[in-house]
Amino acid sequence: MRSAILRAQAVMIVCAAAGCAATPRTFPLRVPFTRDTDMEPVSVKCVKRPNDKDPNHVSCAPEPYISPLAWDAADNTFFRPISKVFAVDPAREARNVNALDEVPDSAWFTNRIGKKRPSLEELVRGACQTEDMLDPDSAQAGEYVIDQGKPNGASPGFRVKIGGKKKYMFKTDFVKEPERPSAAAVIGTALYHAVGFNTSCEQVVYVDPTVFELKPGLKVTANDGVTRPFDKAALDKVIDEAGKRGDKRRFQASAWLGGYLLGPFKYEGTRRDDPNDVIPHEDRRDLRGGRLLAAWLHHFDAREQNSMDSWIAVDKDNPESSPGWVKHYYLDTSDCLGSLWDWDGISRRMGDSYVFDFADIGIDFITLGAIERPWERKKLARGMEMFGYFHWEEFDPERWLNEYPNPAFSRATEHDNAWMARILSRFERADIRAIVALGKFTNADADEYLTEVLEQRLRKILDRYLTRLSPISDLRVDGADKLCATDLARRRAVRPEAEFRYEATLKSDRGTSSVKVDVGPDGDLCMTLPHVSPPGGAPAYVTVTVRSGAAKGPLEAHLYDLGPAGGFTIAGLTRPKP
Repeated sequence: MRSAILRAQAVMIVCAAAGCAATPRTFPLRVPFTRDTDMEPVSVKCVKRPNDKDPNHVSCAPEPYISPLAWDAADNTFFRPISKVFAVDPAREARNVNALDEVPDSAWFTNRIGKKRPSLEELVRGACQTEDMLDPDSAQAGEYVIDQGKPNGASPGFRVKIGGKKKYMFKTDFVKEPERPSAAAVIGTALYHAVGFNTSCEQVVYVDPTVFELKPGLKVTANDGVTRPFDKAALDKVIDEAGKRGDKRRFQASAWLGGYLLGPFKYEGTRRDDPNDVIPHEDRRDLRGGRLLAAWLHHFDAREQNSMDSWIAVDKDNPESSPGWVKHYYLDTSDCLGSLWDWDGISRRMGDSYVFDFADIGIDFITLGAIERPWERKKLARGMEMFGYFHWEEFDPERWLNEYPNPAFSRATEHDNAWMARILSRFERADIRAIVALGKFTNADADEYLTEVLEQRLRKILDRYLTRLSPISDLRVDGADKLCATDLARRRAVRPEAEFRYEATLKSDRGTSSVKVDVGPDGDLCMTLPHVSPPGGAPAYVTVTVRSGAAKGPLEAHLYDLGPAGGFTIAGLTRPKP
């Protein structure tokens, strides 16, 4: 009996030793997850939901949500931070990330410029389809039928119904800020769409007022809660305040979203009436990483009121029917590119401090304002005052803040920001210039100025977030034994060429060996990997670690060697912190 026990113990020791010697298999042998299931139709319980037309109306869609501006600001500025003091809320990485350290396509996000290089035509078109594009020059008198006044928001406007097309919300710029808000809405939306977010179709159009026809008896309820007639006098006031170019008036035309609109999404928690919504919004990488995109454009007003959920029913003729799924949209980027407030102090602080920032208020109180702050050095650019304090000189992407705390932005980690930076690195100057042209500025110099500001702000983002975690991306296997990738930092010349000195090692059950890195143009690099799995043998797990010399952290590529005939297959990627 004693000898049997000893033999068993010896076997256990040998097995344990073998297990310790084996390369840990972080990722299983399977195709990485690239598409979420949250676009699959689901059914929602039908409930009685009376409306103005039918007191017995039954809806089989999620319940619409109304987001009060004052409450959202107060909750995220005062009440939520206090409640978190007494809660156990450990920091953790985002939960909607696949084995390739990327965000799968979902009801929230679709990989676009980060996955496939779009044409300039696709970039500038954004979410607009061909049939959505307006041609006011060919419109006949009375063709644009106004069937509703604009019920809320800061900018005046009205809804237009055009035969053969969608409905559009026509909005004008603020009298004190001609052109910038409408241009920011169109430019910002195009960039958000190119990155991967769902957006509305936005256009800047110049319209002859004679194309409008006002339906009689319209009323509109403004932000103050007062309902007033939207009659010819109200319409004439909107048109008179619109920007002018000859006999035409400047408008931002926003195409009406499809589906049954549910109101904004929240930046934390989930929708309890959406079976597909299972990941807390504050733990979604797409929403967390959105902080860096907002910082690039100075979209300080990135809050839940500037978003929208829409129920996409399978039965298009019955928008409140089940089954269906919820599509999540980013809306309204008109605050981007240098919005100016009536109080210059707030305009200056935006991006560097919350509107009500306890820390900054405390420091100013204790020091009596003796410490110079970044916003005190900001100046309006001569001739480009329309862009306010939208500069790059004082821009710090790491410390940029929006209007008030955003639950998802506040939880963004280095990995979340680096993910967004890798996507933003795909924008080239020509792309930015083409999208800026959508603003249709009267001042011809505005295009070049804004392009330069966006390019320089982007370079600051890339310098910060492509130099910590590895920026090596786009891994692919070429043939049976060649692993290739693109160093986005070198492709974007974030560092001098001499700083990029590549080293690679391959680790398997057989040990660790060096691998030669062949460097190509545009950030490309390739490595020929030695096979460690014999012909006909079991798949062997290997890890290839690549260092660039310019970034502090390495890239670890996890692969399975299927032998000389089967080649290598990528199972996953990790970017360890330095």
